[in-house]
Amino acid sequence: MITLRHSNIEIGCCVKAPAEVLWDLLTDTDRWVEWGPSVVAVRCRDRHIREGSQGWVKTVFGFWVPFVVTDWEDGHFWHWSVFGLRATGHRVEALDTDLSRLVFEVPVLAAPYVIVCKIALHNVSRLASRANRVA
Repeated sequence: MITLRHSNIEIGCCVKAPAEVLWDLLTDTDRWVEWGPSVVAVRCRDRHIREGSQGWVKTVFGFWVPFVVTDWEDGHFWHWSVFGLRATGHRVEALDTDLSRLVFEVPVLAAPYVIVCKIALHNVSRLASRANRVA
């Protein structure tokens, strides 16, 4: 589902997994390459990001971009800036014990990036569902 909220385009889906599983995938920098279609590598002092975490992401285009986690509510959402510009937001909402909603927020000016986020939603959903079946 895609909606416009404030100055962001939100794209989200329901995932058959606990919110904690989704949150772990979204905040573990070692796992970003598994679900982020534009991410090839990550350099960050914090394996699990938190507010203020800083690092570098290598893009599919072969160059490294700096990032900073700017907004944070543990277990619920985080936003970051890339090259000093507000970028994608990441949000997890627990709907039930084993059902969650995952949402990416894309600034309106970066609307084409919604396509990348749609792929990321699918990837995170697949990884989280697989983890939930194993657990």
